[in-house]
Amino acid sequence: MRRYRWLSVGVLTVLVSALVGGLLGRQALADEDQVTKEYRVFTAALAAVENDYAEPVDSTRLVYGAIDGMLKTLDPHSNFMDPRTYAQMRERQEGHYYGLGISIVVVNGDITVMSLFEGSPAYKKGLRRGDVIARIEGQDAHGWTSDQAVRALRGEKGTKVHISIRRPGTPALIDLDVERDDVNITTVRGAFMIDPQTGYIRLTEFSETSNRELGDALAKLTKQGMKRLVFDLRDNPGGSLDQAIKIANRFLPRGDMVVFTRGRVPNADEDYRATETSEYTDLPLIVLVDRNSASASEIVSGALQDHDRALIVGERTFGKALVQSVYRISGGAGLALTTGRYYTPSGRMIQRPWDGSFDEYFTYTLKDNQATRRNPADLKYTDSGRKVYGGGGIEPDRYVLGPVEGFDPTRFGRLLYARQVFEKYAERYSAEGDTRLGAQGKNRKIVAPGFVVTDAMMADFRAFLQEEGVKIDEESFAKDLPFIRAMIRFQIDQALFGVDEARKHLLAQDPQAQVALGLFGEAERLSQAALARGSRGGTRQ
Repeated sequence: MRRYRWLSVGVLTVLVSALVGGLLGRQALADEDQVTKEYRVFTAALAAVENDYAEPVDSTRLVYGAIDGMLKTLDPHSNFMDPRTYAQMRERQEGHYYGLGISIVVVNGDITVMSLFEGSPAYKKGLRRGDVIARIEGQDAHGWTSDQAVRALRGEKGTKVHISIRRPGTPALIDLDVERDDVNITTVRGAFMIDPQTGYIRLTEFSETSNRELGDALAKLTKQGMKRLVFDLRDNPGGSLDQAIKIANRFLPRGDMVVFTRGRVPNADEDYRATETSEYTDLPLIVLVDRNSASASEIVSGALQDHDRALIVGERTFGKALVQSVYRISGGAGLALTTGRYYTPSGRMIQRPWDGSFDEYFTYTLKDNQATRRNPADLKYTDSGRKVYGGGGIEPDRYVLGPVEGFDPTRFGRLLYARQVFEKYAERYSAEGDTRLGAQGKNRKIVAPGFVVTDAMMADFRAFLQEEGVKIDEESFAKDLPFIRAMIRFQIDQALFGVDEARKHLLAQDPQAQVALGLFGEAERLSQAALARGSRGGTRQ
């Protein structure tokens, strides 16, 4: 979670000098002397490396690495961003850019399309996940870095870029002229009606457009008859604090506390409350979370749980609740520095403890997720007096194991998912009636919306695994059959028919979601009781 403070190095230097010379007196001068000594040690080491190392080295890389190493001695989330990383972070936060609307990755030296945004210029032209961008403006792109490709593909709105793509099953290169346009990075990735009264919205992160996107989705579903909502925050890593507060406010009455922060820098101690009147404060609500739900996701789910506004279903969340102030420093680089911690309205500490090397901390999602991890010292109470516990992460009201798209596959099934074999297999299929350039490639299998995964498709998938060099564990394959079928359909649906279609079909098989749908009676009772009590303004202790 980050709050933005734009300080140039020059301004920062002036501020530090003023503090040292005029505010902190002798102690500050003593501290300055100590910092000066340590700085001399660093510069001496840097000079030795630059002058005497066996090979020439880039001094910028040395300094950036030193800053990053320094921050890694503090906590798991303070970090340094080089200019490229910083620019990408700001781009994600702002939610748009001018380009083609694709994500790329280098695979064996080839610029490969990893994903597309629906409705983007690339999507409309017929690019697909798995396509290789072989040439850009007539130049062979093999061996390019992703940075080189991004610089060549992006440009002013309305300009065109000529690319040639190589597609599996298509012998010749496919030439395309794609016009660059404003690409919106949407964070609501799924908004539809599950049944005549139940809506579903999936939020994948908290960017500067998320609250507006959520408002549009809520309005759309309300017109379609929504009387209750499943709000899916699984695999949502967080983002903007401002957006988390606004999104929580969609479901909380004005005046209710959303979160509070405590830290050591000026203005770090803040109480954040719902400030707007919302029309969804009586909407029965179930929030889905998992071990990858973090930061802003935990702020929202924790606030809704503490105020008894939602039933939380799924796994214990990640436990990331450090206030991070982002400083823009010289050369376009950035610094994310932890300056405080977040707490839920009842006073629960969300942040999970970390070990000295952070290994245990960062491998949390790979290990068995515990249904409970309760310490009596961490006991707090919701507005209605329900017991909730802090100490790291948000503990769901109903624990349902489901680390992979709501399923709990075997190690073999998780390996298939991690190796992206379902995405690769989906590249063999095209949509019935798709007339975009290259859509009906040689040997492509044609499917229509609403298709089912047949036994023949399963046999073909097994043959595909052998082609990919995957050794099939027959016992695990049999246990994972529902998961495998669901993932095959999900990835084909997503590639050909859109995210809403894909999510709607997957939800019908998703074990976590199916449990959640059976708990709306309890969620409605919570909602009615919270509405009868009215706003209490929070329960912070």
